Amino acid sequence: MKKKIIGRLENVDLPSWDIQNIEAKIDTGAYSSSLHCHNINEFKKGDESWVKFNLLDPEHPSYNDRLFSMPILDIREVKSSNGHTELRVFIKTKISFFDEEYPIELSLTNRSEMKYPLLIGRKFLRKKFLVDVSKKHLSNHKEK
Repeated sequence: MKKKIIGRLENVDLPSWDIQNIEAKIDTGAYSSSLHCHNINEFKKGDESWVKFNLLDPEHPSYNDRLFSMPILDIREVKSSNGHTELRVFIKTKISFFDEEYPIELSLTNRSEMKYPLLIGRKFLRKKFLVDVSKKHLSNHKEK
């Protein structure tokens, strides 16, 4: 499979949640991918562990105040860019680059202090994309 070239920032869709054109930071230094959420609460649904959360912040243009519920894929320790380790909930959803959908694992965390609500790490990028850090917004969406 030929790898597609993406830039350091890309506008992507999260089709399962009806979120379009969200700006993501492509970060080859990060292993996993993460998404800014708030009101993250774990709960049991039968024998399964689930999580409910609100995506993004109310100030974000794609915010829609919906409370989302998903099965928990995993709970793992993640070391953030500031060196702190935290336990994070991981879920699995779909992400769209170049009008093509891919499965992606996302950790849910508070990224309100970060410029970009979505960070795409190298676990997802591997075998799919090459990153040209001199470019941005190559994946078919109009630049904001």
